[in-house]
Amino acid sequence: MYVRKTGLARGRPQARRFCTIMSFLMFAEHPTHMTQLTLIVAMDAQRGIGIDNKLPWHLSEDLAHFKRLTSGHPIIMGRKTFDSIGRALPNRRNIAISRNPEWRHDGVETAGSLDAAIALVGAAPAFIIGGTQIFAASMDLATRMVVTEIAHSFDCDTYFPALPAGWHETARETHHSDANDYDYAFVTYEKAAP
Repeated sequence: MYVRKTGLARGRPQARRFCTIMSFLMFAEHPTHMTQLTLIVAMDAQRGIGIDNKLPWHLSEDLAHFKRLTSGHPIIMGRKTFDSIGRALPNRRNIAISRNPEWRHDGVETAGSLDAAIALVGAAPAFIIGGTQIFAASMDLATRMVVTEIAHSFDCDTYFPALPAGWHETARETHHSDANDYDYAFVTYEKAAP
């Protein structure tokens, strides 16, 4: 429900209270408005992010970058992504999304949907770490993406979704991996204000 403040709410206490209550209800129904969500992902030159539920590369610089950014924050992931990691990541609040209400793992909170996972973190800044379905579902809800772009192609069976309109690059750090002999970049994208 949309209420114009001009004319209706101005000078009328009941209308102002109604607008305030409606705003509160909209935020209560959609907790994502209160949470700063950042997607964090590493992908190859073809947008590949995995094969057989594993990373197709080992880039220690990216793992350190991921740890540095996500430590101390909630991380939200699909159950298959959690299975690929195999354990709760330390110094982070681990939240796994599973349709199976019986699924449990030590050190991991379970949510039945993306909205339920976001509601668990409240207003705390949180990171979405995969997989593809969770990335796609959270793309419209997130305000920032931190992407490790690897300038090399790998055999992949899982891909990161294409960026929808409205996202723009705000930072780029280019590096070279001597161990792997390819370039990579840590790139930040932010969503344009509506």
